[in-house]
Amino acid sequence: MPATVHLPASEGEGFVLTALYIVIEVVSALGLIFLVLMHSGRGGGLSDMFGGAVGSAAQGSTVVEKNLDRITICVALVFAFTTVTLGLRLQ
Repeated sequence: MPATVHLPASEGEGFVLTALYIVIEVVSALGLIFLVLMHSGRGGGLSDMFGGAVGSAAQGSTVVEKNLDRITICVALVFAFTTVTLGLRLQ
């Protein structure tokens, strides 16, 4: 019969919380990569594939570009927060 390891409740909860932070970190990293690629640069970017070409003829940012900027900033803040938190937890 294999030996089982019994963790105290505090260590088990800490493991689950760290695993949750790692999952959030990976999801926010992938989301950040996707959102940065969606931005239109000099060449138009991937956002032109989804209807961004109509807004590029007009001057200034469209509502879609502004919302994309806001979402990217929020995801970047989540990524930065989880990076710092994981760094402190895994010391």
